[in-house]
Amino acid sequence: WGYADLERRIPMHPVHTLTRAASASKPIAAIALGKLIASGQMGWDDSFYDYVPDFPKKEQDFTIRQLAGHTAGIRGYRGKEYAQNQPLTIRDSLDIFKKDPLLFEPGTSFHYNSYDWVMLSLAMEEVTGLPFESFVESEVLKPLGLKNTKPEIPGITDPHVAQFYTCIRDGFKKATPVDNRYKLAGGGFLTTADDLARFGQACLEGRALEREVLNEILQAQKVAGQSTYYGLGWEVSEDDKGRPYCGHRGSSVGAYTNFYLYPEQDTVFVALINCTDPGIQEELNRIIDHILKLDDVA
Repeated sequence: WGYADLERRIPMHPVHTLTRAASASKPIAAIALGKLIASGQMGWDDSFYDYVPDFPKKEQDFTIRQLAGHTAGIRGYRGKEYAQNQPLTIRDSLDIFKKDPLLFEPGTSFHYNSYDWVMLSLAMEEVTGLPFESFVESEVLKPLGLKNTKPEIPGITDPHVAQFYTCIRDGFKKATPVDNRYKLAGGGFLTTADDLARFGQACLEGRALEREVLNEILQAQKVAGQSTYYGLGWEVSEDDKGRPYCGHRGSSVGAYTNFYLYPEQDTVFVALINCTDPGIQEELNRIIDHILKLDDVA
């Protein structure tokens, strides 16, 4: 529905139009990390410093699991960091936040942020000896047939990539340029609705990863005995009708994303929007509810 490019009146297409996955990139990165866990090359409860020993030492240690579940105490974006437009490598990007103290003792609180997954992607590079995007492509994207999920490279013209917008009072304006390559794992992939739905279906069917490791990824973490409603790179919760779901919502410059799996209904819901948070989450929730009610009747 709507336009991938308003000026040229090019319509959105669920199979062919690429837009920013935003934080729906995290579930993809989590499956890639799960491959290394399943093979024994990494461990959930290993220290991050086991893989990146030159990261500045903090007062407390923190683990791969704590980074993946956002309980490590790493801070989030400040100011204009959300809209970086520099060609940073993953390692170079750590300079943005690596000297800052932890927000809390690891494991004692929850603070959602994308820097956790930037750090994890570097650890994965150190383990595999491969660029993060290459490892994801070979271990996740190609095996699952996801041909249209890839990093966004500024300056490369692709007619299938949507134009990105920001809402203004009387319409839309083009979003400010950004370079998301350094935070590919946390929010940098381009994808299509079709690709993301295929990825979700593969997870539902247990084809994306060994079931034991996938179950661990989709187990909500707890802090002080209370659920964080977040697993390891995946939201894990219930909707307002009490239906369990997992997946991720995403918001980035020029894009807004819903990616949700409803296991009991065997349903994957994907909405990719080429506009910074357009304020339509309630409408999307109603659409999801309508679809699931149709499934219940069927």
